[in-house]
Amino acid sequence: MVAVHVSLVKLNRSFLVCLWLLGTVSLSCAARYGASKQKLEVKKHLNRLNKPALKTIQSPDGDIIDCVPISKQPAFDHPFLKDHKIQMRPSYHPEGLFDDNKASAKPKEKKETHIPQLWHRYGKCSEGTIPMRRTKEDDVLRASSVKRYGKKKHRTVPIPKSAEPDLINQNGHQHAIAYVEGDKYYGAKATLNVWEPKIQHANEFSLSQIWLLGGSFGQDLNSIEAGWQVSPDLYGDNNTRLFTYWTSDAYQATGCYNLLCSGFIQINSDIAMGASISPVSGYRNSQYDISILIWKDPKEGHWWMQFGNGYVLGYWPSFLFSYLTESASMIEWGGEVVNSQSGGHHTWTQMGSGHFPEEGFSKASYFRNIQVVDSSNNLKAPKRMGTFTEKSNCYDVQTGSNDDWGHFFYYGGPGKNKNCP
Repeated sequence: MVAVHVSLVKLNRSFLVCLWLLGTVSLSCAARYGASKQKLEVKKHLNRLNKPALKTIQSPDGDIIDCVPISKQPAFDHPFLKDHKIQMRPSYHPEGLFDDNKASAKPKEKKETHIPQLWHRYGKCSEGTIPMRRTKEDDVLRASSVKRYGKKKHRTVPIPKSAEPDLINQNGHQHAIAYVEGDKYYGAKATLNVWEPKIQHANEFSLSQIWLLGGSFGQDLNSIEAGWQVSPDLYGDNNTRLFTYWTSDAYQATGCYNLLCSGFIQINSDIAMGASISPVSGYRNSQYDISILIWKDPKEGHWWMQFGNGYVLGYWPSFLFSYLTESASMIEWGGEVVNSQSGGHHTWTQMGSGHFPEEGFSKASYFRNIQVVDSSNNLKAPKRMGTFTEKSNCYDVQTGSNDDWGHFFYYGGPGKNKNCP
């Protein structure tokens, strides 16, 4: 605290000296003061996010992964979590992986031997620590402000029954999704193949995810989200990365990506939020997919996330939310892109594989084995699953079902094309 105070004194003193020398407030003085102030804010924010590590791993993609003691992660900067006792495993699991659904038992299924994250080539974090992707100065500087770093823009959730044809022109987000509503949902699961869509502009992104939603689509929306994304603005590259997100006020002040604020409590030492996924699927080539399960622990009330067959990553404490404290009222699965083009033009940023759903397997992106968790904590097939896209000539979605894939859909598209100028 003393160091920060001294820095502020130096900052103000240099500004006054600048004024004394020039005799007036010049643009260069103001600019120099503004730049120094921003640099100080960024430094303070980095100190809050990057916790002291017991071990550091250099990933081949340029990321730095810090192995941070589990009790020192950003979640515990939250005033409501100061005395929180970490729950090291869920009390109940909707698939019955734990004997008699009790947390004391070990998973019956064997963990996947391959974890598709690049940083594992150079090391791993020990039990009792969690892997955290280190935030760099350039990461924060790419954001519109220090305060908005790691946050989505307002109104980014697809509204299937929206009667606003110009909605997409207002916020620049487009979607191709399947969804269910009209019931109480206590979780959702799906397996989705992973791609590396091309992004036209650095301030655009392409993602594929699950949304668990509660509340209205106004100022009080609660959302828990997880999937994969390509976001040059957030990460500084075009790599495909695992991510999570949460908000309790429609993306205004609460919530963030990954571990970039207090909220999600990670317990897993193998998977790093925001780290690159590798390998990815290829057009008419090998397909690689990941499974994501999010569910509400009926005993403790927290929302848990599992990656793959055996990697329980952690949980969102129930107090973070209002509507999601009890259950979700809508589940969405699918893709989202940002279209930053103006004047009625469309970006060629791709969604999914960059190909339309009718091309099918090994060409189009998919979600398969789609399920919801009911009030009895059982995984069930979704009922009356609908679809939604703002502009089907740019990105589309097609559903189906069979014995192997259960409920599934193909989705995505190239963005700009002859039918989507």
